[in-house]
Amino acid sequence: MPRIEHYYPQELDRALRAIGEAMYRPIAPLRIEAWITAEPVPFAERRSGRRIEPAVGEVWGNLFDCGWFHFTGVVPEAARGAPVVLRIDVSGELCVVDADGVPAQGLTGICSAYHEGKRIVEISADADGSGRVDLWADAGCNDLFGNLVAGGTVREADLAVCDGEARALFYDYQVLRDLVAGLSDEDPRRAPLFDGLIGALAAFDSGDTAAARARLAPLLRGPAAHGLTISAVGHAHIDLAWLWPIRETIRKGARTFATVLGLLERYPDYVFGQSSPQLFVWMQDHYPELFTRIREAVRAGRIEPQGAMWVEADTNLPGGESLVRQLLLGQRWWRSAFGMEAEYLWEPDVFGYTASLPQLLRKAGIDCFLTQKLSWSRVDVYPHHSFRWQGIDGSEVLAHLFPEDTYNSAATPASVLKVVRGYKDRDVSDQALLVYGVGDGGGGPGEQHLERLQRIRQLGLAPLRQERVADFLPRWRQAADRFSRWTGELYLEFHNGTYTTHGRSKRLNRAMELALRDLELKAVLAAPVAASLGGGTPVPPYPRDRLDAIWKEVLLYQFHDILPGTSIKRVYDESIPRYEALHAETGALAAERTAALAERVDTSSAALPALLLNSLSWPRTEWVQVDRGWRQARVPALGYTVIDRRQPPEPIEELRADADALDNGLLAVAFNRDGSVRSIHDHEHDRQVLRAGTAGNRFALYRDEGDPWDFPVTYRRQTPRRLTLVSAAARIDGPRAVLRHVYRTGRSELCQEVSLTAGSRVLRFDTLVTWRETACMLRTSFPLAVQAEEATCEIQFGSLKRPTHSNTSWDLAKDEVAAHKWVDISRRTCGTALLNDSKYGYRVKDSVLDLNLIRSVRFPGAQIDYGPTPPGEPDPRFTDQEEHRFTYALFPHAGDHVAGGVIPAAYELNIPVERVDASAHPGPLPADFSLCRPDGEDIVVETVKQAEEGGDLIIRLYEAAGGGRTAALRLGVPVSDAHLANLMERRIRPLAVRDGLISLEFGPYEIHTIALTTTRDAGG
Repeated sequence: MPRIEHYYPQELDRALRAIGEAMYRPIAPLRIEAWITAEPVPFAERRSGRRIEPAVGEVWGNLFDCGWFHFTGVVPEAARGAPVVLRIDVSGELCVVDADGVPAQGLTGICSAYHEGKRIVEISADADGSGRVDLWADAGCNDLFGNLVAGGTVREADLAVCDGEARALFYDYQVLRDLVAGLSDEDPRRAPLFDGLIGALAAFDSGDTAAARARLAPLLRGPAAHGLTISAVGHAHIDLAWLWPIRETIRKGARTFATVLGLLERYPDYVFGQSSPQLFVWMQDHYPELFTRIREAVRAGRIEPQGAMWVEADTNLPGGESLVRQLLLGQRWWRSAFGMEAEYLWEPDVFGYTASLPQLLRKAGIDCFLTQKLSWSRVDVYPHHSFRWQGIDGSEVLAHLFPEDTYNSAATPASVLKVVRGYKDRDVSDQALLVYGVGDGGGGPGEQHLERLQRIRQLGLAPLRQERVADFLPRWRQAADRFSRWTGELYLEFHNGTYTTHGRSKRLNRAMELALRDLELKAVLAAPVAASLGGGTPVPPYPRDRLDAIWKEVLLYQFHDILPGTSIKRVYDESIPRYEALHAETGALAAERTAALAERVDTSSAALPALLLNSLSWPRTEWVQVDRGWRQARVPALGYTVIDRRQPPEPIEELRADADALDNGLLAVAFNRDGSVRSIHDHEHDRQVLRAGTAGNRFALYRDEGDPWDFPVTYRRQTPRRLTLVSAAARIDGPRAVLRHVYRTGRSELCQEVSLTAGSRVLRFDTLVTWRETACMLRTSFPLAVQAEEATCEIQFGSLKRPTHSNTSWDLAKDEVAAHKWVDISRRTCGTALLNDSKYGYRVKDSVLDLNLIRSVRFPGAQIDYGPTPPGEPDPRFTDQEEHRFTYALFPHAGDHVAGGVIPAAYELNIPVERVDASAHPGPLPADFSLCRPDGEDIVVETVKQAEEGGDLIIRLYEAAGGGRTAALRLGVPVSDAHLANLMERRIRPLAVRDGLISLEFGPYEIHTIALTTTRDAGG
């Protein structure tokens, strides 16, 4: 016979609320003093701010204010000896400290999104017999997810007695109630569970908590668990910036680790994992006593350093060498701090994964990759949780996607049931990972998670153990030979606006990547290489320490909520000036080395010498301005040459520049009256580059009500706004035919110089934009007269084929894709590439190359009221309200992208030849020098640097065409030793050097790292 209460499951929720209210009985209020500052101050200066005495219900600060709170009180005589706790909630986050100001526990308000808060402080109030309470806490006026625009409010501050039996009953009841909710009506376990919960409620309502627990005890003991084994690891995903500034992340780290360390003492099975050396470094620098305890817990195996990168970096946007440095510097720090290296990459929240990553991981000694973000795709359901991931070069790593599809598991029966029921590869693997705790804003697991896990282990839903990821992996790997293989990129069908949002950060990131590349090469030329060639003592020395510091800061800004443009405005207000300062410092260090190099080069053959430097790995012939005009000069690969500025200029082939046409004898470009390109005729191959009846470079402005992550997928159904051409002026500038266009729309202006250079097939668009439009997206496109089913897109250390059609849902979903310096559409006989110097978002459908230029959308997080925007001024609520400089170029060519020279053309657009004027003098270094040169432009030297340890010269190069071959590398310096190395700069095997040549076998897109010892090693 059915019972009526079984039809009222809300009774279980009422019961849980009632039991929760009985856990703590308030006995006395706490007195509150606070000192408020705009920015954090140390414990020693805790009384230096504006003093207030806020009462419960009063606002104490505005968003991101800081405050030192002092809570005092006296335990009433009647409660002496009872388990007294403090209940504290100030809406924001607090870090309780000990008497010396060392973090002891983190607190978070119950107002934070989707978590239960941490507001209980256990005390020893009667330790001295006085019953006095005296507590200091460092507060941030922000909850875990920013918010609190209206200000932080003191919600709770009192002394309470903890009812331990009610507390235990609460977790008993919560776990069983959650289990009931996860069972179907037909499940035979549901009715007795429901009946037991109702019976326990009746006992509790009668005032007998012990009887209520006894009623539930047998229900918590399920059958012996079998089948899928779940490994549970506590975790606190901490975005190093997002809805809060970086300085608050440092404090989040302290609050999180302090909480973790306290819980480790209370729960012996608890194991916690935390990623990112950067976060640990902040703890070491700002909280050294806390870091000492962290290091002890790492050594004891209770805290696991997770992942191999310096930060959880975006993998679509950083350059290839940046990803190498993420791994190299991340692993080096783990080794120096804890004597270990991570054996897996931990990237649970990144917006898609480049197909270059498997090779990078394998060459860094890593064979596993863990994430969950692909579960967010909005068109297709990714078919695996455990699989082999194969990159563009054929390298494979094992990948595990958390089957619960979150890194913020609540550690409830529903969590376990989702893993058991939803694990897509349970037919080949009986091991799965569950990652629990409060993340994004940090905090990690609370008492609630650990209490629930203790009970869940008894329920018999699945064997469950708490352990490190490193302990889970060996058992999981045992089934690896049965895993399915996924080849190519792991494309996230979501967050594709991140390829474009906040373009200034993206431009500065690429500028820093190239500036660091340039500095490292010049530092090598000016120090160890110059010494090996008889150039004397290296002055200035190789700037190892500064390079390390600069690289680490650049890597920080590649975090997956900074470089993609998804953080609050303040993050960019602070990171952009740092980028600019780093760029200036890097340039100054490079200029010092260039000057030192120029002083040692023999320039005596020139009356008025200049040094031309080429950092690319093939010789280049470039136009150079001399005293009386222009001349072409050939510059060696990865080296320099001396020219005489007094040499006579060379004649320049006839160029044409009119208000409606440009022509350099190779390409003839005609323009429409609105400034768009009407046609591009390739004289040499007698073909039209653009599709008949279309226009190229016609700017389209779409309404974009999206956020920094995503734009409306239906945007192309709009009729876009067009920019208005207000002036066109043509000129001949030496070897360049130039047409300058000025466009306006709304409050914005776009100035663009379209140019052709004598002897070049590159049509450049150098662009300066003053942007003031909001909620919109600016794009340009080129409909091509080339029909191809695939486009070739450059990614790190290679390229990737992507469909230009939408035959399947998987093809359709790749509507916006990420690429680096070029995208190409070709057939065997001809093609056209779109090159750029700082853009990443493309649409490549139906043989149209479409480039996303600017997205101005609302910043995320709290919508602060900035007041009215003055006329002509940027709107601070929206991204990209600033000046933008960028260059893109159309490059028609013969053959496919390899035969047509797309790869060197894109590099050359990004890395021009550098001219440095010098005086005439003899010197020990030759007037013409190449450090090294591969035998072909398909072998690209990406990096020349000194080893992180020791004086080896490191050369990193890769096969860029995807064909694989044997290649010779000609060295311009004498070496005594050569080794093939991995990305960690560990030697693998010796290489033979014969007559200055090293022979290397390259697979498709294979990266090689070579370690050379020069005959006169001159490490800095």
